[in-house]
Amino acid sequence: MWSRHPEPKYPQLSAAMSAEVKVTGQNQEQFLLLAKSAKGAALATLIHQVLEAPGVYVFGELLDMPNVRELAESDFASTFRLLTVFAYGTYADYLAEARNLPPLTEAQKNKLRHLSVVTLAAKVKCIPYAVLLEALALRNVRQLEDLVIEAVYADVLRGSLDQRNQRLEVDYSIGRDIQRQDLSAIARTLQEWCVGCEVVLSGIEEQVSRANQHKEQQLGLKQQIESEVANLKKTIKVTTAAAAAATSQDPEQHLTELREPAAGTNQRQPSKKASKGKGLRGSAKIWSKSN
Repeated sequence: MWSRHPEPKYPQLSAAMSAEVKVTGQNQEQFLLLAKSAKGAALATLIHQVLEAPGVYVFGELLDMPNVRELAESDFASTFRLLTVFAYGTYADYLAEARNLPPLTEAQKNKLRHLSVVTLAAKVKCIPYAVLLEALALRNVRQLEDLVIEAVYADVLRGSLDQRNQRLEVDYSIGRDIQRQDLSAIARTLQEWCVGCEVVLSGIEEQVSRANQHKEQQLGLKQQIESEVANLKKTIKVTTAAAAAATSQDPEQHLTELREPAAGTNQRQPSKKASKGKGLRGSAKIWSKSN
């Protein structure tokens, strides 16, 4: 959810931008077809149209065309350089070379600013307003938020504007064109990611192996205890049967009698004490009579 809702201010902007995005692929294909046969001034004019066309944010295929690369050694070298800035650079890069590059229309400025936000989002997902204002050369937060909302409608990025903390939180952004010299770094990053995945996978497999071993140990211990309990029951049963056979009694009755003596003994003790008491009293009487 956006902390600032753009719908009241731009009631039809979302639908319009969505329509533009849907046509983007067709427009890009048309531009590529036209660029194949264009040269010189016509090609330079076509490039400016591509840079201004709404929804076109990828320029790698155009840069790979031989006739487009030829512009770098022609009178339209500045146009070719401007195309590379849109493909790989940022708005700050343009400002640094503005004297040697063609001027930008308002639409081209906004598009290059959108691409600059994408570049920042690739490095950090929470971008402070102060960083954005400086990178995009904007004067106030209102202009910044309007630009971000336009980028969201153009499906360049998705996220939320956190006005309380003065930052842009990015959830998704499009990918930009990649330079050939960046391929080795990308391959290295992917290789490191693969190595990390292998390490994690190895750790998981080791934990699974330990868990299986622990499970087998517990199952073996359980079986051992059950076996010992069964053997103990058999031993008790055999011992009881042997004792019962020796006294010619039923085993269950024999076990019952073995449990009863303790109670019988407790009952007999009071009678013995009583008899001892009586004996003492009788002897006392005899002693008194003799006296």
